[in-house]
Amino acid sequence: MSITILPTDVLILVLQNLPSRELAALSETCWFLHSLVLEFGWPIYLRLNPRPSYSLSAERVHWDACTQVRYNCLVDRAWSKSLFVARPLSRPWHGKLQPTIAISSTRLLVAAGTTIYSYKFSSPSRNFDAPSVQLELSCTVAAPSEGQCRDITSITFIPDGGADRTFIIGFNDGSMQRISLPHSVPPKHGHTVLQPSHSKFFDFGNPIESLSSDGDAVLSLSSSGCAGLTSTSSMTSLSQVIDLKARGWSSYLSTSSSSPYAAFGVSSPNPLSIHSITESTLVATPCAILSSSEPHSAAQRRSSAVYGISGVPPSSPWGGSDQIIVSGWYDGVVRVHDLRSADRHTGTGTPRLLPVLSLQDALSLEPIYTVACGGGSSSHIAAGSARHSVVAFWDVRSPAQGWSVHAPGNDSSPVYSIHLESSRLFGATQSRSFVYDFGPGVTHQTYPDIPPAPRGDDGLKPKRRCSVSYYVTKYHHSRN
Repeated sequence: MSITILPTDVLILVLQNLPSRELAALSETCWFLHSLVLEFGWPIYLRLNPRPSYSLSAERVHWDACTQVRYNCLVDRAWSKSLFVARPLSRPWHGKLQPTIAISSTRLLVAAGTTIYSYKFSSPSRNFDAPSVQLELSCTVAAPSEGQCRDITSITFIPDGGADRTFIIGFNDGSMQRISLPHSVPPKHGHTVLQPSHSKFFDFGNPIESLSSDGDAVLSLSSSGCAGLTSTSSMTSLSQVIDLKARGWSSYLSTSSSSPYAAFGVSSPNPLSIHSITESTLVATPCAILSSSEPHSAAQRRSSAVYGISGVPPSSPWGGSDQIIVSGWYDGVVRVHDLRSADRHTGTGTPRLLPVLSLQDALSLEPIYTVACGGGSSSHIAAGSARHSVVAFWDVRSPAQGWSVHAPGNDSSPVYSIHLESSRLFGATQSRSFVYDFGPGVTHQTYPDIPPAPRGDDGLKPKRRCSVSYYVTKYHHSRN
């Protein structure tokens, strides 16, 4: 009996359970099945296997479903073989800085010292070339008084009707301001001074270590451990401030879940805690403590710190749940916690959840400064190390097969900030921003041209003459 005699709605149900390779094989059997896979198979596969990617979102709307699946399969194959193009996005900055990055569907912002570098995502000139990332402008934010210099310590985009030009900046003087990029860009990637679109709306008096946004809510954390939650629609003051009574480092906000929460990383015997958000109010007492190992008594627990916190993408192997928390710790371990997990120690007081997965590069015991999730099949975790500009990668489906790579330039810097999407990792060290691109079609026009170093060698070496990629050192965690 031929499969084509089955009703179309039955065949569509069959298509829902087929992997990409079997869909491709089925589409080559006859014109009828080819048309069916083209019209229903590939769109269904994409819906069930999304690949979130800010830098590709503008280009993806021009690709049909089959083209998108083909691109994703090529990316997944590159990830499985650790094949990528490594590129710096600029020559080294002046001095040793602590940069931070933010990303939207139209641009990447890199804040280093007092300067913001805006990189615009553009469509390529040829079909299936990688969407380009080019410097749009650099800018500084006008200081409140003449001669005052404020370093940017944190940055996050906020909704502005789809323009992707508005963001909040945290400074080392404890202030936060809402900023909008100009609609007209200075010629030749010029420099401009931005005037805050909103007056300074809060001042912790200590550096703003972390900003996290979700929808119209913004979460802030100062180095002194003061955490605040506010709405982007009324930013004259924070709606509420709680004191974590510990040195603050990192934060993560999830307001779209059925039980909204905020996660905070601090220096403490309990360095990672979850606080509920009820009726837009941040609850001061944590609802859960995310532990590092088997519970000990309070007197036996050693102080540690959590420097980076991330959620997981919608198509991750964990099901894309907003109940999954990935964190980078002082002891060099990346820990994954599931807020739904039964693996916990209740005892008395706040419940303590144990990690469902712990990851570490055995060849590097440096603290983890930043973490991100995504990559091939949305199954990868990336972690930026505190030394030697190292980024470590793990596929959670086979976590023992991790590998690490040094950033272009191979300097001794920490990797301070990273963002991971389906085919790209953007990152920043004390010297420069960089990208690892696992996608096809990368050309010399995809990323900014890097002119020769004006004074000697700065560590940047193309792989070969006229090569698109730069030389980087890569190693596997396991020697087997």
